[in-house]
Amino acid sequence: MTFTIAVASAKGGVGKTTIALNLALTLAESGRKTLLIDLDPQGSVGHALARGDDALAGVADVVLQAATPADVVLTTKEPRLSLLPRGRLDPVDAVDFEAGLRAALPQVLAAMSGFERVVIDTPSGVGAATRAALQVADGVLAPVQAEPLALRSLHQLLRVVEHVRETGNPRLALLGLLPTMADKKQAFSQEVLMELWGHVDGVLETVIPRVDVFGEASLAGVPVAFLGGALPPEARRFQLLAQELETRIQTLQGGAAHDVERAPRSLL
Repeated sequence: MTFTIAVASAKGGVGKTTIALNLALTLAESGRKTLLIDLDPQGSVGHALARGDDALAGVADVVLQAATPADVVLTTKEPRLSLLPRGRLDPVDAVDFEAGLRAALPQVLAAMSGFERVVIDTPSGVGAATRAALQVADGVLAPVQAEPLALRSLHQLLRVVEHVRETGNPRLALLGLLPTMADKKQAFSQEVLMELWGHVDGVLETVIPRVDVFGEASLAGVPVAFLGGALPPEARRFQLLAQELETRIQTLQGGAAHDVERAPRSLL
């Protein structure tokens, strides 16, 4: 059964594209056939993979009726991961692109058969592209930067999620709030984490830190797990994130996590 995850935030700069890209790869490597969709008019996933604005056809070509979904889906070097880029989009057409997504996106997803997980990267804010993603998603993963401003603006996304659930997509669930850019050297960052865990429902245990390896991966145009050398600890964090989300997805789908029921054991 397909489960669609919209990665969304009311605030920019919280790491949405980094989360979407690395999560999609991790889900694929864990055995899930996964599709990553870029709905950001800036084409953030393509830029994260060091591809220029005109390098990859994608969603925009479908919205502007220049291609079909089957024409623009890319199979990556991880065979279980496919990519639906933003596509070739003149910046002056960004408004038309976002306006056309609400009608086009359900058709795009209907044409994408066989995927177990679909991860949608959205632009910052709660505008037309984000709303289109929420209309088709089963769950929302909300990165929350470990800074006071991100915490104060969190209610904006939660309000929109509630509205979409009430008015058009009753299956939409808050899959989790993901603390990002946490910095153990900054007192305010730790205070935001404590506020999230202590007073906000739905916060995940996984935390994505503010570390240089994400910049290195962006410079190389690859997910962090594809950097050379030893596997970075941050790649392991995405493995933990994927496991945590899979447990919540199983609960939403009426199943139980595989590791809930265990037989009793003795050590000696």
